[in-house]
Amino acid sequence: MEECNLRDVAIIGVSQTKFGELWDISFRDLITEAGLKAVADAGIEGAELEAMFVGNMTAGLFVKQEHIASLIADHSGLTPMPCTRVEAACASGGLALRSGIMAVASGFHDIVISAGVEKMTDVVDPTPAIATASDQEWEAQQGVTFPSLYAMIAKRHMYQYGTTREQLAMFSVANHKNGALNPLAQFPMEITVDQVLNSSMVADPLRLLDCSPVTDGAAAVILCPAEEARKYTDTPIYVKASAQASGTIALHDRRDITTIDSTVHAARTAYDMAGLEPKDIQAVEVHDCFSINGLLAIEDLGFVEKGQAGPAVEDGMTEIGGKIPVNPSGGLKSRGHPLGATGIAQAAEMVWQLRGDAGKRQIDGIEVGMTQNIGGTGGTATVHIFGR
Repeated sequence: MEECNLRDVAIIGVSQTKFGELWDISFRDLITEAGLKAVADAGIEGAELEAMFVGNMTAGLFVKQEHIASLIADHSGLTPMPCTRVEAACASGGLALRSGIMAVASGFHDIVISAGVEKMTDVVDPTPAIATASDQEWEAQQGVTFPSLYAMIAKRHMYQYGTTREQLAMFSVANHKNGALNPLAQFPMEITVDQVLNSSMVADPLRLLDCSPVTDGAAAVILCPAEEARKYTDTPIYVKASAQASGTIALHDRRDITTIDSTVHAARTAYDMAGLEPKDIQAVEVHDCFSINGLLAIEDLGFVEKGQAGPAVEDGMTEIGGKIPVNPSGGLKSRGHPLGATGIAQAAEMVWQLRGDAGKRQIDGIEVGMTQNIGGTGGTATVHIFGR
């Protein structure tokens, strides 16, 4: 076969619904709202869309609805346009974004919408549904939950590198400081280290305010060939890299549970694809489902040496105005974590930052940004780099 010449891809429209416990809006209405807002932001008509990729972890367990690709295309008035559901646990949104990017880059489609949605609050207890992202035989069936898995990672990181309980709390505090400036965040309020340390114990050493919440929400982005982008907007944002890697689904199979190997590999691929290094990234949205995972991300993406994320957070390196601003949106902890939508919401935030449309949480002079979205404890990871 002849070598395929891939096209450069741009983002011309983005959206995010309000995140939270959204009792008055249905699953289908959430994703439709996100799609309509993204289409309006791009200045296009729905009829111009050629394909849709939707990230969703488990609508079947949360809202008793499978075959959501058909449901979404139907409810959005987009039939017969092809719509594909993409699933990789909490990384479903990141993979939906990557699927859309590949569809445009390959020339198979010109204008594509990548979206993500999750409605998590329609069940009494979401824990069994979320646990399906872990290894059923060796983890979930033995009573292990994601808080306990990440608690083990946190304990090991503290033992191996001297990370303190206070440093974990500081990561949550920094997220909420940013999230307080985000009107779409689930918990747009500031918190203190003492509040984190005195919140309810979930799985030692992780407490309630170390953990991302149960969230309803949706987000969407519109993609097109880079060469066509300025037909639609004066502020296109370009995809400089899209990378994905796999890791073990079970924690006990890792060579080192304080490193998410899938993140490391996806980041290396993304840096190579973009021709950039960690020092070139001016902001990053990371997958902080628990505070410890935010610290791991800073290390595994190459911003600090392994074991040094705790001191970096304590020194203010990750705050807006710091050396590498992390989670200007508020992250999963404050903005919220509707599983299938998170990877898309991260991309939307980075687009707003690069456009200069992020309001009170705007990072001055940003030209290059990154997102990191993982599934489970790192069985899947996606890393994207965007630029002006």
